[in-house]
Amino acid sequence: MEEEYSSPSSSTNYTMITTDDDETLSRVFSQLKPYCLQLLQFLQNPKNITTTKAAEATTASQLHGFLSQSPSNSLQPFFDYVLFPLLLLLDGAVASRSSQEGKSGHMPHPVNDSIAEGVLKCLEEILRKCHLGSLNQMIIVLKKLTSGALLTPSESSEEFREGIVRCFRALLLRLHTCSNVSCICKEIPSLPAFAESSIFQTPLDSKSEPDECLLAFLQSQDASAAVGHWLSLLLKIADTEAKRGHHGSARLRVEAILTLRVLVAKVGTSDALGFFLPGVVSQFAKFLNVSKAMISGAAASTEAIDQTIRGLAEFLTIVLKDEANLSGLGIPVNDISSPQPSKNKSSQVFLEALRHLPKTALKENSRRQITCTSASTIEEKSSSDSCRDVRSLCVRRTKDWIDQTSVHVDKLLSATFPHLCVHPSEKVRRGLVAAIGGLLSNCSFTMKTSRLMLLECLFVLVCDDSDEVSVVAQESIDCFLMLGEKELIEGEIAEIINRMIEKLPRVVLGSEEPIALSNAQRLLAVMYYAGPQLLVDHFLRSPVTAARFLDVLTICLSQNSVFAGSLDKLISAKPLSAGYLHSITELKSGSRLNSSNWTGNYEASSKVSEIPNIGEEASQSSHGIPSQDYEIPRMPPWFFRVGSRKLYQTLAGVLRLVGLSTMADSRSEVSLSNIIDIPLNCLRKLVSEVRMKRYYKESWQSWYTRGASGQVLRQASTAVCILNEIMYGMSDQSIDEFSRMFHKSKLRHEELRPICQSNEVGNAVISKIIWKVSEEKRRSGHIIDCVGSIIHEYLSTEVWDLPIDQKVPFQELDSEAEGITLHFINDTTMLHQESTSSIYLVA
Repeated sequence: MEEEYSSPSSSTNYTMITTDDDETLSRVFSQLKPYCLQLLQFLQNPKNITTTKAAEATTASQLHGFLSQSPSNSLQPFFDYVLFPLLLLLDGAVASRSSQEGKSGHMPHPVNDSIAEGVLKCLEEILRKCHLGSLNQMIIVLKKLTSGALLTPSESSEEFREGIVRCFRALLLRLHTCSNVSCICKEIPSLPAFAESSIFQTPLDSKSEPDECLLAFLQSQDASAAVGHWLSLLLKIADTEAKRGHHGSARLRVEAILTLRVLVAKVGTSDALGFFLPGVVSQFAKFLNVSKAMISGAAASTEAIDQTIRGLAEFLTIVLKDEANLSGLGIPVNDISSPQPSKNKSSQVFLEALRHLPKTALKENSRRQITCTSASTIEEKSSSDSCRDVRSLCVRRTKDWIDQTSVHVDKLLSATFPHLCVHPSEKVRRGLVAAIGGLLSNCSFTMKTSRLMLLECLFVLVCDDSDEVSVVAQESIDCFLMLGEKELIEGEIAEIINRMIEKLPRVVLGSEEPIALSNAQRLLAVMYYAGPQLLVDHFLRSPVTAARFLDVLTICLSQNSVFAGSLDKLISAKPLSAGYLHSITELKSGSRLNSSNWTGNYEASSKVSEIPNIGEEASQSSHGIPSQDYEIPRMPPWFFRVGSRKLYQTLAGVLRLVGLSTMADSRSEVSLSNIIDIPLNCLRKLVSEVRMKRYYKESWQSWYTRGASGQVLRQASTAVCILNEIMYGMSDQSIDEFSRMFHKSKLRHEELRPICQSNEVGNAVISKIIWKVSEEKRRSGHIIDCVGSIIHEYLSTEVWDLPIDQKVPFQELDSEAEGITLHFINDTTMLHQESTSSIYLVA
């Protein structure tokens, strides 16, 4: 049963109208007419201000309720009728708030905030449900909304400015492609490329449409000024709210960026948006830069940052899309997947370009002309005088323009994207991984300068704690490497790894934990995707490069790093009120010995096997992780001063790949024994120093203070830690951990292999399948020989004769034992702790 709508003065209980017959339309009009007449009467007779304001607010509220519950097909016939009083009231609201109107001496009838906001709600609702009837009507509505968008926060309320933005978005979302199959509106994607919200979805009314295609108008030269003005207005609104600090509205900032995304998607072509790229991208980059320094307010809103990232990527994807810039790059259409464009001269190139042109492009010679300037290249030129005019809002996408734009964009992205990889909000990281994946898949050639930086960001996100982030990142990398991306050669990957290795000690020892962890995760992911063959060829084949690689990791893990780290970390770790307690605990820990349940032939080793692990105690107290003495290998006791267990596990993963790559490389180019000899030399040096001490009958105190003996002892402890991780890397447990981390992608490896081989991709993708030691190599005895070499050095009596208490061995005189520092005792204890872990491991 269908009930009649109530009158404007009665209760607002409405019933959905589902038919559009004459009777129903008559009922709808009978209900709309009183609302519209009352709104017009308020404008014509503003005598009783108090009563008028109350009546206006009530009428606007009731009209909004009616419009929200009425179907679009019943409102469309009366669209003009309802729009007229709403636009008049909007004019009055803007005029009464604008400071410019006040200066002219004409003060219009004031429209208070509740009335103005109610009118905007009604306007948004009818724009959302009804399509505009003509181009003139759209221009009129845009002019009215533009006047409202120009109001400042001091002139209008937050809700009023938000209502203006939402009305503009409703107008844009109602614009759909027309029924003309040859119209240029078919080129437009219609919705934002990285939209993940239902807010962008609008019903498609196929029964009626305006005579003129409004989408085609938006991308024309005639609309360029209006499009640029609205881009500027929306960016200004978002920027203004950020500058207002805690007074700014995060919701209005988000609404402005959302609306800008819709505007960009509806304009949708590189020709129409290319002129505005510098300003839009610079402003987006400014938003992201400001958000790095803010922890609250509109600028720090995670929703706003997410929308900014997606909006920036969508704009770049449209303007710098490879297919739209082929002519400027000098790349034939059929060579899009080739790293070096084909030089073959053929008329087929010209034919292929014609096939990719929209149908109306051939008809509109005033807009575009395709000429074949040579047999090998096609250059897209505009024959329109407006495009050649300096005042025209369009650009010719020549190679110089593309190169300069790419460099500029790379500088802006490089200053923001790497920092966003470690943003605490998962929502921001999800938006970032979607944006990077879209840029790599659509703008790989045009944005060649930024490609390696974007890949590095993806490598960080591959190791993300959130599966929603890491899985998408892995799929993006798989697809990028899989679909014929031949320019990513081994030299470029090696360059990435080299650059990361060089700056790794600096970021680990001198940066904040998130930055250090980001760089370490990036290195781990790149090494894994590079594959064992690349690591062997570029970093392990030469003894010099292998030693340099391990030296860098030694610096990151060294005991000397207890003096490094950020000041904030030091202050938070040692409160000023009780800082001395931490120091006393550390000094006493070196001489605190417990009995061991490990039985063996070496008394010294049994004494130290259960010495409390300083690092694990600190980790347990700060992170709530219980200490597990049986966990092998484990974080060394000194590393907690530099970073968390998570940072150590990432650095340890790098070392595990070093050992695993020598055994996973099917060519057997480098022997594992050559790699372990590098850290074993530190142990051998320690043994040699102790033997010299015995030969000269030198006291421990004299030996420790002489020369660099203390440094040798600390290097030996770090070397044992490195050997633990290298050997553990070849275990099944370690290989399984890598599989769990890097094989979250839904793309099956069996599906990847034939596609990779058919596209002649290198071992970057295939390497995900071959990170495993063959059974033949496991049975060869080489690993056993390496284990034997390590045990031989571990169990040297010189290592275990080092004093582990202030009471030195009985054969020394008491006078020689006096003055032995606790630093020496503590270093020895750490060395024995690491050695015990290794004995457990290789046993």
